[in-house]
Amino acid sequence: MGNYGTYVDKKWQDKWEATGLHNFDENAPGKKLYALEMFSYPSGAKLHAGHWFNYGPTDSWARFKKMQGYNVFQPMGFDAFGLPAENYAIKTGIHPKDSTMKNIETMEDQLKAMGAMFNWDHEVITCNPDYYKWTQWVFLKLFEKGLAYRKNAPVNWCPSCNTVLANEQVLEGHCERCDSEVQKKELTQWFFKITDYADELIEKLDELDWPEKTKAMQKHWIGKSKGAEVTFSVENSDIKFDVFTTRVDTLNGVTYVVLAPESVYVDSVTQPEYKNSVEEYKLQAQKQSDIERQSLTREKTGVFTGSYAINPITSERVPIWVADYVLATYGTGCVMAVPGHDDRDFAFATKYNLPIIRVIEGGDSLPYCDYGKLVNSNEFNDLIGDKAKEAIVKKLQEKNLGRWKVNYRLRDWLVSRQRYWGAPIPVVYCDKCGIVPVPESQLPVELPYDIEFTPDGKSPLSKNADFLNTTCPKCGNHATRESDTLDTFVCSSWYYLRYVDNNNSEIAFDSDKVNKLLPVDKYVGGPEHACMHLLYARFITKALRDMGYLNFDEPFKSLTHQGLILGPDGLKMSKSKGNTISPDDYIKEFGADVFRMYLMFGFAYSEGGAWSDDGIKSIGRFVDRVERILEEARDELSNNNNSKTTLEKAEKELNYARHYAIQHVTEDTEKFQFNTAIARMMEYTNALSKYLNEENKNAAFLKEALVDYIKLLAPFAPHFAEDQWEQLGETYSVFSTSWPTFDPNALIKDEVEIAIQISGKIRARMNVPTNYSEDEIKEAAINNETIISFLEGKSILKVIVVKGRLVNIVAK
Repeated sequence: MGNYGTYVDKKWQDKWEATGLHNFDENAPGKKLYALEMFSYPSGAKLHAGHWFNYGPTDSWARFKKMQGYNVFQPMGFDAFGLPAENYAIKTGIHPKDSTMKNIETMEDQLKAMGAMFNWDHEVITCNPDYYKWTQWVFLKLFEKGLAYRKNAPVNWCPSCNTVLANEQVLEGHCERCDSEVQKKELTQWFFKITDYADELIEKLDELDWPEKTKAMQKHWIGKSKGAEVTFSVENSDIKFDVFTTRVDTLNGVTYVVLAPESVYVDSVTQPEYKNSVEEYKLQAQKQSDIERQSLTREKTGVFTGSYAINPITSERVPIWVADYVLATYGTGCVMAVPGHDDRDFAFATKYNLPIIRVIEGGDSLPYCDYGKLVNSNEFNDLIGDKAKEAIVKKLQEKNLGRWKVNYRLRDWLVSRQRYWGAPIPVVYCDKCGIVPVPESQLPVELPYDIEFTPDGKSPLSKNADFLNTTCPKCGNHATRESDTLDTFVCSSWYYLRYVDNNNSEIAFDSDKVNKLLPVDKYVGGPEHACMHLLYARFITKALRDMGYLNFDEPFKSLTHQGLILGPDGLKMSKSKGNTISPDDYIKEFGADVFRMYLMFGFAYSEGGAWSDDGIKSIGRFVDRVERILEEARDELSNNNNSKTTLEKAEKELNYARHYAIQHVTEDTEKFQFNTAIARMMEYTNALSKYLNEENKNAAFLKEALVDYIKLLAPFAPHFAEDQWEQLGETYSVFSTSWPTFDPNALIKDEVEIAIQISGKIRARMNVPTNYSEDEIKEAAINNETIISFLEGKSILKVIVVKGRLVNIVAK
């Protein structure tokens, strides 16, 4: 399409905007449909192909639903706080606000050039005070309900980025952003009590139309385990510690216990001659992320403390080790090791020559990790599974050394960040009153513009006296503001609510409006957010529901993940590899619709793949061909007055292709299977081209076929289809018309092509009426001109008919 494509893009974008075609009216007819893409982070100056792959095809789906009669709400905004803009400020001296707002302006232009139906009147930008005022309000509401609290905790610390990192941001002991070696650091931090919702976060997953893998990841991340807590005593000491286990039936097989390096018990149980080796091991453990430490494939390491614990069921002494595969934040940070019946414990015991004993019958060798009859377990021998657990826990309860327990892997959400470019935490510290929340009437607590970006490990806000010094809202005395800012995931944990009522200056959102439009009907974004953003948004929704602001349980009813668009070399795109794809260059050459259609046809949406210049050129040629076919069809209509009501053979063939396309484009688009939907459109294109070569054409029927063709094409090539709709003489806009519905009767063919075989080899093909009997099909096959020549001089032994498919003539 070349320059014609960009000309058409601009023409229709201007008209759509001028006529308010995509504006959302909550009172418009049609069932509501909230379509939402994960909003972009303006750390880079421009949108890349990955953004397009998220937004373009999802917009096509939303356009398809609009034409099906839904009242579609499709907003867009920017997740604008975060570390990259601040690091950029440190490097260049350009203020985060200035660079971020400039990038947003560029990205807004790119998104508009995409031609999507975004409701820009509902835009949110999370770094604007009129948004983060209400992020601070969410914090205050959680604080009021005891769901936001402050405590001292060990965290992953990047000395270069000078902030805490989530476990997911630590790769092989290094910061994923700057590759600095990560340290463990004790800091007083703010947390959200997401663990209060652990059970519901698991239970409600089964009700969601989400990818099974994503649901499984969240269940694993929450990690609910039902088991027992068992108390071990330290030999020759008053120290006792609890271990959590789901396999209390193996308690008789414990041959050592393990403490996490961060456990509060480590220093007190370590004997003097082992202090140095334990301290050295603790330092090494600080450099590893929790995810690495829990890896099943990583070689287990540990160090002996010199002390022994007493098994509460056997009274035997077992050595106490320190090992980094145990986490202080999971369970009690103490683990009982049963190497005979646990793979991890077996590997550790084998490496350090620790005893391995069998207490469960079964398997040819150890470790045997299934359930079975207890052996070497004294009074509990011959008990199995739950009965064994119940008997052992009962014995522990009698000795006051054990109890039933439910445990979770999920930890509370750490939301403090020692950086500037984020929403200030709305709290002050008063010598008299302690921690005092900022009253809602004093929100927002605004970020000062003048700030020093020296990366010294302290929040830049802590060096701004004007910001820091304030008065206590309670007593009026001097107070100090909290200088940490909120994790940017807090901003994105509720943005889908603000879109609905984004200009409300009195409240975060009107509950009636939000309850009418939410939950989000279709949410689209990357799978990398499975255990962070998607989990946090679910938590915030449930918390606000319990406070009476929402009447629904989940934020996103249906979730789709897009795949990754790779560079032409098959590798993940990056500037350093020189394999990035700039959408702007291709849009200038081909137009937005060709770019969109290539992304939708060239890749399975959930998988993605490697970019191909040949692929987009091929789509460009296809659109050029469609343009020529539609022009030829319009010429035919202007010169043809034939409006027969009956359909001849040629019309029936095109009608079949038309309704086959309607059926399958509809089904595939609904399921985000855009590549096969466009493939069906290509088949319809071929059928239309074939019909135009017919000598006698039915003008009235051709017009119907063209109308449906352009409607089917419209979601995938919106500018081009709108232009073709106008040239066909139809009323503006194609997106205000109804989506075609297929007629099942049109898919019943009058004739069907069958193969004719002679002794198993295909010798000919022919069309036969679908209502032919078996005898009529046999007769037609034997009398086929090609078959007659093959049968000359041969005797027919039998004729086998597979109706609708083939005839096999057995002859010799």
